Amino acid sequence: MKQIIFFGDSLTAGYGLRSAPTESFPALLQQKINQSGFPYQIINAGISGDTTQSALYRLEKVLRSPIAIFILALGANDMLQSHSPTATAANLEKIIQRVKETNPEVKLALLGMELPAWITQAKAEPYRKLYRGLAEKYGMSYLPFLLEGVAGKPELNMPDGLHPNAAGYQIIAERVWPLLHSMLEIPDEQA
Repeated sequence: MKQIIFFGDSLTAGYGLRSAPTESFPALLQQKINQSGFPYQIINAGISGDTTQSALYRLEKVLRSPIAIFILALGANDMLQSHSPTATAANLEKIIQRVKETNPEVKLALLGMELPAWITQAKAEPYRKLYRGLAEKYGMSYLPFLLEGVAGKPELNMPDGLHPNAAGYQIIAERVWPLLHSMLEIPDEQA
């Protein structure tokens, strides 16, 4: 089985779900992989509260075994904690470079994050640019906003208004699936 790493924060981990191992979006994507017969195993390497800086400290542990696909989904906590877009971009770039050094054949994807709508455009735009810029620079598959269609909708989020509920994760998985599917290699017997 080839490994797919989802390297992220609470949004990846499935914070607050009744059953994160079955309801988080990486878990839902594993179900789609299994149904499609692809020989891939998803590792959910999401840690609640992670910033791009703290994720750098745990990256080496994640890179100990060969990885076919690496999905990077960090930055929400950086934004919430008012880390500068420049520092966030530098940390994400270090992660990307280290993954490529360790696994030269790895396929990379970046799941972008945006600030909530109540944040001024001037403050939000540098974050949008950093994700797009990194994806272009490293030829990564790219989803501009992980929470599109879910953010700001009370019926799709936990009471905290920040974390999706199970219904919200269903929508996220449906949005991420085409990106992930395009990165999967069809098994020989299905080709």
